[in-house]
Amino acid sequence: MSGTLFELGSRQGAVALVLAVCGGLSAPVGTLTAHAAERPNIVVILADDLGFTDLGAYGSEIHTPNIDALAKDGLRFSNYHTAASCAPTRGMLLTGVDSHRNGVPNIVEAIPAEQAVDPRYSGALLAAVPTLAELLRGAGYHTSMAGKWHLGHDNPEQLPRARGFERSVAMADTGADNWEKKPYLPIYDRANWYADDKETDLPKDFYSSKFLVDKVIEFIESSREDRKPFFTYLPFQAVHIPVQAPQEFTDKYLGVYDEGWTALRQRRLERARTLGLVAKDSKLADVRTTADWESLTAEEKRYASKTMAVYAGMVDAMDFHIGRLVAYLKAKGEFDNTVFVFASDNGAEGSDPSALPAGELLFPVFLAAGGYEASYERLGLKGSFVAIGPSFASSASSPLAYYKFFSREGGMRVPLVVSGPPVARKGEISDAFVYVTDLAPTLLELAGVAQPPAPSEPMTGTSLAAHLAGRTERVHPDDESIGYELGGNAALFRGGYKIVRDRGPIGDDQWHLFHIKTDPGEASDLSEVEPELFESMLADYRVYESANGVLPVPDGYDQRKETLQSGLRKRFVHSPVPWVVAGLALAVALRWRYRPRKNQG
Repeated sequence: MSGTLFELGSRQGAVALVLAVCGGLSAPVGTLTAHAAERPNIVVILADDLGFTDLGAYGSEIHTPNIDALAKDGLRFSNYHTAASCAPTRGMLLTGVDSHRNGVPNIVEAIPAEQAVDPRYSGALLAAVPTLAELLRGAGYHTSMAGKWHLGHDNPEQLPRARGFERSVAMADTGADNWEKKPYLPIYDRANWYADDKETDLPKDFYSSKFLVDKVIEFIESSREDRKPFFTYLPFQAVHIPVQAPQEFTDKYLGVYDEGWTALRQRRLERARTLGLVAKDSKLADVRTTADWESLTAEEKRYASKTMAVYAGMVDAMDFHIGRLVAYLKAKGEFDNTVFVFASDNGAEGSDPSALPAGELLFPVFLAAGGYEASYERLGLKGSFVAIGPSFASSASSPLAYYKFFSREGGMRVPLVVSGPPVARKGEISDAFVYVTDLAPTLLELAGVAQPPAPSEPMTGTSLAAHLAGRTERVHPDDESIGYELGGNAALFRGGYKIVRDRGPIGDDQWHLFHIKTDPGEASDLSEVEPELFESMLADYRVYESANGVLPVPDGYDQRKETLQSGLRKRFVHSPVPWVVAGLALAVALRWRYRPRKNQG
């Protein structure tokens, strides 16, 4: 009996058996296959570092017809929030459990030694917390994934197959090259790719978005004979750095961004207002990391404009390949019974490796050592390293403030589209507050699968099923407080309000209060206008912090610096680094090959 509880493997079988004994399955085990046709397929598509207005359906100039079609046939959310960094979002999405309880409160590369002594700060999903894949597989679903994992790979028990995915191809790191199997930062000595939890190579014609869609189609097709429903998780590398795209996609956007990031940010605001994604009187807050476009030289403007064109091309290419998956499902008669979830893991990426300490000197060395270049002519192509930097990142997240890593809206508020049979409100926009932990209980309810019983960590999210069906206007009551912390940056949401604190050097280490329904750009601090509400929400945050075991970060902690420094320590602690010294000597000679960076934010 293929797919029975006793053939799922030790971990998956144990999870499924516990659920069956505790009444966790939606139907008796023997009837799961008979009822399979009544349950929807589920496809979860996760973009990496996609900003709030980077889709056509969210006001972008970028061509995304396939995602826009899902939005037209589904429900768009204008008030959906995630963690402001990738792995914590992924852990919460796949478990419905707060990041401080599931083992992934930060990316593993950025967890300081002072916190790493706590097992809940391992950076890998805890074994006691079941994933969506484990729960759905235990209930008779086929499960597969292709894409970025980043939830642990120190041992086989942390990899996708051990966490419920029958088939998988996974890139285990923060990111990797999109054209070939190689690392994108010097903290790695290789790109860690796995196929069904075994190290694997990539095809010669590899481009990440194409390859990942090829694999999920292959996985779905390989399991269609028994007509069981499937759960497919498709976490793209797009548009994480290095930003790379086939030339034909980049060419569509050459010249589009010649007016610069400030003009783009304003245009995105106006489109978001027109669509009803934000309030009509929403304002743009100042973002201190945004440079003065007019202070750039003509050469700097030309270069920066093309970096954003490559970024747009990468979004466009991702959408194109999503269209291939949709076309496949339609051809096989599976589309009409499939629930699609499309979201981003966090806001746009504003990091620029060259802006880190000594980056102006060291980054060209890394580029040369890693086989990368950054010449204008080859931007986005194989061997090219591109990052849009903080100024264009603020435009990608417009009209929100800041971007990835920050607890301001630009780091946490991202697109969410849910499409398929359960959605009654087709083509509408919901302004209901939704948090990433809400997705797992939603998908379980739509699949008819109960949440896991004790002793598992309880899911902290609320199902959206009633909201999707049009039976409720809100998902969370106005008096519910939802806390968040990542790397010392923190927030708490209640009703339409939010308190937020971002640490230095860019943040001011102070708490602020905003009404994010009417002021999504966080332009007007209300902490002195509504002091009682402000103090009440601060008290709720302290309760959240205590209840979830949030640990303080060390003095002077900076997530991006910690990622680079800890990665280099791990990589070179037992190895000589003469190539770095030699590379420094070559830096001056190499610098002419790389972009002008003056005044680019």
